[in-house]
Amino acid sequence: MAKPAKKPAKGAKPGELNVAQNRAASYNYHILEKHEAGLVLHGTEVKALREGKANIRDAYVDFRPNGPWLVNAHIAQYLPGGPWNHEPLGARKLLLHKNEIHKLSGRAESKGLTVIPLRIYFRNSIAKVEIALVQGKKAWDRRADERAKEARREVEESMYRNRRR
Repeated sequence: MAKPAKKPAKGAKPGELNVAQNRAASYNYHILEKHEAGLVLHGTEVKALREGKANIRDAYVDFRPNGPWLVNAHIAQYLPGGPWNHEPLGARKLLLHKNEIHKLSGRAESKGLTVIPLRIYFRNSIAKVEIALVQGKKAWDRRADERAKEARREVEESMYRNRRR
């Protein structure tokens, strides 16, 4: 009997299946620009991702001479994989166009910015990573964002109450 299809996640587009999402990214960083990258995976990594067993909270992108690599992304081992299993915290190569690699690596090195993954997802059965060029937030930035969020929530709530009358 076939498994029922999963419902797409809230932020996912049609034909996409979210596997892992870095929810702390928007809290800890200012997101400057986003890019989509392919992900080089081995068999058991793909099967583990399809089960949703991934964590990218502490992951980042490292620019090495042979291209960009996703470091510290935890993809749990696939239990039926046996001796052919992958390393859970191993570095995984990212697939980007050469001009995107030069642009991201140059900006990350020169301005003290970093590149982190925002989410891992499948689009048309191909694993993709949404990466972002980010700048760390200071404590006062986080407090200001929290105040703005609370004010927005109060305005929406009062508008909702006034509409209900």
